[in-house]
Amino acid sequence: MDPTVHDSEGHGPGRHGHEGRDSGRHPRGPASWGTAVKATLHCLAGCALGEILGMVIGTALGWGNVPTMVLAIALAFLFGYSFTLVAVVRAGLGLRAAVRVALAADTVSIAVMELVDNTIIALTPGAMDAHLTDTLFWSALLGGFAVAFLITTPVNKWMIGRGLGHAVAHSHH
Repeated sequence: MDPTVHDSEGHGPGRHGHEGRDSGRHPRGPASWGTAVKATLHCLAGCALGEILGMVIGTALGWGNVPTMVLAIALAFLFGYSFTLVAVVRAGLGLRAAVRVALAADTVSIAVMELVDNTIIALTPGAMDAHLTDTLFWSALLGGFAVAFLITTPVNKWMIGRGLGHAVAHSHH
């Protein structure tokens, strides 16, 4: 195991030469738009998978708008965190430390994406009452993702440039 990576309990040498827990400091500096786009696409993939699955399940079961959105948002966070979790565990981080990294890396990005996307869906007339076979259902959902991507990318760029968000996960690759 790489000695610069925490063990599964988060103990041992940190990335910055400190014993015990990581100091929380991550490389800072201007982030490129390309890096921000990649981070946002990573987030979008998990969010989209979880949210689409949640919307499909809720709609297919005839659930109301609120339980369907709650399920979709919960699954978006679950899948979003899972993508990062799997990547940092594969890079050698223990599960406990990997969970902390995933939470630090993705929470703001997923939250912004979900807030924007679900606001668009909720404000699109008829979208929440549309069925899976309706073009309105899919256009509102996919259109919301597109707008969420455009808004979340600069947020991720700003965070990465300050050593936050996806920079936390990238420091463990």
